[in-house]
Amino acid sequence: MTHGIPYPSDSEFLKYQRLIEESTGIFLPPHKKTLLNNRLSKRLVERSCKNFSEYFSLISDSGESHELEMALELITTNETYFFREPKHFDFLNKVLQQRQGDTKTFRVWCAAASTGEEPYTIAMILSESCSSPWELVASDVNEKVLEHAYKAIYRDDRLSGVSPAFMDKYFLHGIGKYQSHVRITPELRYRVKFLKVNLMHDFTGMGKFDAIFIRNVMIYFERETQIKVMQRISKCIKPNGYVFVGHSESLHGVDKEFRMRCPAVYQYGV
Repeated sequence: MTHGIPYPSDSEFLKYQRLIEESTGIFLPPHKKTLLNNRLSKRLVERSCKNFSEYFSLISDSGESHELEMALELITTNETYFFREPKHFDFLNKVLQQRQGDTKTFRVWCAAASTGEEPYTIAMILSESCSSPWELVASDVNEKVLEHAYKAIYRDDRLSGVSPAFMDKYFLHGIGKYQSHVRITPELRYRVKFLKVNLMHDFTGMGKFDAIFIRNVMIYFERETQIKVMQRISKCIKPNGYVFVGHSESLHGVDKEFRMRCPAVYQYGV
């Protein structure tokens, strides 16, 4: 038991598994039952539910859409950090260096923004290396993490990947109760446009991008869902544009229009 709530049975887990995949595209494998238990048990207590079946009935009620959204947020939130998988940012920097003198707006979409560390990392690279105008869109299906990202306040123990020069230029140090925290500078913060986007729904109205970061997302999707998502992504990427996935992920066999340029970096339509 956790918080006095019985551990979810196999049949209960299957109900949640189906609901999560239908709502977000994320497939929760059987070994994630403990994660489901740990992330939802406290919420069950708060809503006076005695077990996972009662809570499932609650979030399945059409009048409880807010509760369903909260449950999905609790289950799907993943921790991230600044400059994760740094070779991707080295590659992006090289792409930007090669287009010096190009006056066209360089557009980037971070499709799994989480709490903001990834899009703000991208924004730092763009600010340093992009000679032309640039736009950065950052999205997530989880409203709670988007609120965190928009506020852009982080514990200073999460900044190990940030160089001293970038710390001085792009972060403000907190005082008082925020003494152990930092905040992204307003100049950088306001360059990022945050949106709620569910990758299971149509998102092709955002226009075309030169680079799309969809890292550590595909690994949670079954192959059929991966194919559908990449079909939508292909409608949002410019010819010769780049897609970045996580280093444990691959687009091999998912979409033949994408060619690998280096580990976990693919180019479209070449």
